[in-house]
Amino acid sequence: MREAKLREDICLLAKSLFDRGLTHGSTGNISARTEDGGLLVSPTGTSFGRLDPARLSRFDPQGRLINGDAPTKEMPLHSAFYDTRSTAGAVVHLHSCHSVALSLLPDADADNFLPPLTPYAIMQLGRVKLLPFFVPGDPAMGDAVRGLAGKRAAVMLANHGPVVAGKTVEAACNAIEELEATAKLALMMRGLPAQALSPEQISQVVTKFDVEWDQ
Repeated sequence: MREAKLREDICLLAKSLFDRGLTHGSTGNISARTEDGGLLVSPTGTSFGRLDPARLSRFDPQGRLINGDAPTKEMPLHSAFYDTRSTAGAVVHLHSCHSVALSLLPDADADNFLPPLTPYAIMQLGRVKLLPFFVPGDPAMGDAVRGLAGKRAAVMLANHGPVVAGKTVEAACNAIEELEATAKLALMMRGLPAQALSPEQISQVVTKFDVEWDQ
């Protein structure tokens, strides 16, 4: 994809997430691989609703900032996904309310954060790892992602927000929206006799769509 088009797509998708309340203020960050192996990254302190394509942070293939504004302080988090997942073409991090709320509950499953309520969360995310709380910008978040050895496309930072890697920026945005929608559904059904997908049904989805599930 031409870099000019990728810049426009990043800003368009970010604004869509912002306009629908999936992140707010100057929260969240987004990045995508360029054709030459570099990165385009949302700058620090910027709003998803007002990203400027010309001011995105541009990194060369060696990880050096070559133009644009200073990048998000969560660069270690983004770099960890790119370094450990060869299929990662984009990474999105939001501060979406329902997923954060679900991470606050004491019975949250650290190894499989999202309950298997619909096939689409399984198809787009696989198992979501719940990571502990880190101070924003702490490089230890990147270390925690590296510790997963590329086996998870999505993590949930407790008390903070979800992070998802996808093959394209559109795929990453679609997947993180699915994560937030599933978290919202889980909260809506909490305390009710909800019927989640059975292990057999999960296996059928995993097999049909070749999902990374048992890692």
